[in-house]
Amino acid sequence: MEKLLQNQVALVTGAGSGIGRAAAIKLAQNGGKIALVDLHKENVEEVKNQIEKMGSEALVLEANVSHPDEVENCYKRTIDQWGRLDVVFANAGINGEVRPIEDLEPSEWDLTISNNLTSTFLTVKYAIPHLKTNGGSIIITSSINGNRIYKNIGMSAYSTSKIGQMGFGKMAALELAKYRIRVNIICPGAIETNIGQNTWQEQEELKKVQIPIEYPEGNQPLEHKSGKPEQVADLILFLASSQSNHITGTEIFIDGAESLL
Repeated sequence: MEKLLQNQVALVTGAGSGIGRAAAIKLAQNGGKIALVDLHKENVEEVKNQIEKMGSEALVLEANVSHPDEVENCYKRTIDQWGRLDVVFANAGINGEVRPIEDLEPSEWDLTISNNLTSTFLTVKYAIPHLKTNGGSIIITSSINGNRIYKNIGMSAYSTSKIGQMGFGKMAALELAKYRIRVNIICPGAIETNIGQNTWQEQEELKKVQIPIEYPEGNQPLEHKSGKPEQVADLILFLASSQSNHITGTEIFIDGAESLL
């Protein structure tokens, strides 16, 4: 049976861990050739090895996706390697500084916006000339933060970047529809990843703006626990494949109903 992404090429940012890693492996299992983009090359070497062991192909690309020239070069190297581009998963991002607005430094705000929102713009912008050839799918990782919930005090920069991704993704979906390029946005809730390594917060600072919230017992209503990257990867595969060929400009929440509480 032919695989869903047989001989297609996908570029995944933030491919070294968490959702990006799981998605890269899932797309490769389904026939995709994967360009693995990460800020640290060593993070994706093991992912490349795993993909090659399953009989698919992978390319390691070290880049800061908030830098235009580095993003553009990732696409150049991908096209040089395989001659086409079909799927883009704009997934890289950070939580950044978690602080009250009055304590958040402009440089800290800029870092989060740059790593999350500007990087999404660049990842999409430089993909377009290559996706125009055959059409394709762009998937953006946003969040329930800024789109459905606002209770995570101190995450004003993060939430702003995430709701910005939503607006950008919908504008892009309309603009690119004529080229048969679909653009969809996923909004995960709590997922078992290592994004905490890119989160910086001082609990004492946050106390002055905290709002008490009474949570129900348990975690997420559907499974009473955080989701797994592999569950998100299943959604990425669906959105990347022709099975979702009439879906564009749509946000999909994947949070076990967490954000409905």
